Amino acid sequence: MIKKSLVSILILSFISCQIYAQHLTLRSLISKLSDNSAGHLGVFIKIPETGDTLSFHNQEHYVMQSVFKFPIAMLVLKQIDEGKLKLDQKIFVRKADLHKTVSALYEKYPDGNVDITVREMLEDMVTRSDNNACDLLLKLVKGPAVVQKFINGLGISDFQMKVNENEMAGSWERQYLNWTTPSSLVALLEMTLTQKILSEKSNILLQKWMRETYVTPKRIRFLLPIGTIVEHRSGTSGTNGKGLSPATNDIATITLPNGRHLCIAVMITDSYADDTQREAIIAKIAKAAFEEFSGA
Repeated sequence: MIKKSLVSILILSFISCQIYAQHLTLRSLISKLSDNSAGHLGVFIKIPETGDTLSFHNQEHYVMQSVFKFPIAMLVLKQIDEGKLKLDQKIFVRKADLHKTVSALYEKYPDGNVDITVREMLEDMVTRSDNNACDLLLKLVKGPAVVQKFINGLGISDFQMKVNENEMAGSWERQYLNWTTPSSLVALLEMTLTQKILSEKSNILLQKWMRETYVTPKRIRFLLPIGTIVEHRSGTSGTNGKGLSPATNDIATITLPNGRHLCIAVMITDSYADDTQREAIIAKIAKAAFEEFSGA
């Protein structure tokens, strides 16, 4: 029995070392890029079909910014699946609800006092990172605390959401109240990919919108081969007078040439590097991960 146990341990150790060695080059690159980030870099990668993962500084709390629009969309679509809301449901939007910010709704309806469907709000929030649409949908589902309860209820504990977009805009420190870990976001990506939470119809819509997201084109999708299917949602903070940027993020599900999927979250918190450098770090990690996991 002792000999068999020893053999089993040796085999498992060999397999573990082999798996680690397979990603040693990728991990080394991420570590070097972390030194260049001038902040805190967190990465989590998973191939759902095989269970293969790579984690780098995953346990820290990373500021979400607009990445949180992905879990918000999940909750709204879940409530639509449950019959609590409807896609074609119209919400009356006052002029006071439309702040001058990143917002397609503000551009389309500057005078407000208009009925807007939940579907239009969802699409603008996901694909255009519309801050007004985000806050209107948060109000519809009864606030950030409800989103946090929903996400925690999915078994994800490393997720906190306390404030909306307008509240973050009003106070620099409040953005730090919305945090998570890269692995938590990858778990949500995997749940969407495998349709464990939402209906097929809702999953198709969410994945379509994430494929059509055109903001931050120089992050995850930037260095990938033309035509690669990328479903992503990014998040970006402002930069203060000292050159500090609390959040530069991108998360995505990438369809690999071998038919598998790469779920990836790259988050940079409290960085003093410039915009170009931070985005290049994310793009380089995504490219290296794509190449690492594209084999048979």
